[in-house]
Amino acid sequence: MLQKIILASGSPRRREIFTKLGINFQYVTSEVEEKFDENTNVEEQVMKIAAMKAYRVASIYDEAFIVGADTIVYLDNQIIGKPKDAYDAQRILKLLSGKMHEVITGVAVVNKKHKICEMFYQKTEVYFKKLNDEIINWYIDSEEPLDKAGAYGIQGKGSLLVEKIYGDYDNVVGLPAGKLLETFGKLGIRPYGGFHEL
Repeated sequence: MLQKIILASGSPRRREIFTKLGINFQYVTSEVEEKFDENTNVEEQVMKIAAMKAYRVASIYDEAFIVGADTIVYLDNQIIGKPKDAYDAQRILKLLSGKMHEVITGVAVVNKKHKICEMFYQKTEVYFKKLNDEIINWYIDSEEPLDKAGAYGIQGKGSLLVEKIYGDYDNVVGLPAGKLLETFGKLGIRPYGGFHEL
């Protein structure tokens, strides 16, 4: 039997990952206020925000399995959010230049009817090249960094800023696909219907 799966995100990048996996899904944009507390570890906080996004959608679709996710860029014990404007993008990219940062994604799989809430997180280390002003300005002019945490998108022109990564590439894009499929299997969710086993 094909279970109904809903991605609680308007992110085109997360939708692309679901599509790439061949998962039959719908998506509903879910916005929550993302407040971070310095006294709580970031892994717990990204999972909590992911669960809040999922529960917001689950309140309408209580029989479906809802997937919520939240991705942050973490450098020197500081969360790097989305840039406010081009000047802020420039500041962020100069911060990341020549350094390693972590991309941490929290994920929650929720089914309200069956009282399921499975949460996990994934970390990937991303090493940036040393960036000069010319490449930073070129990248900002592309407008690609303006709506992304950490002011870059690894799946686009932002890949040119990255020297290497350790860990899950899809996690940097916004959703750790392998770990999500493992979680689906653990919960007995068959995203491909009755024809394919996980």
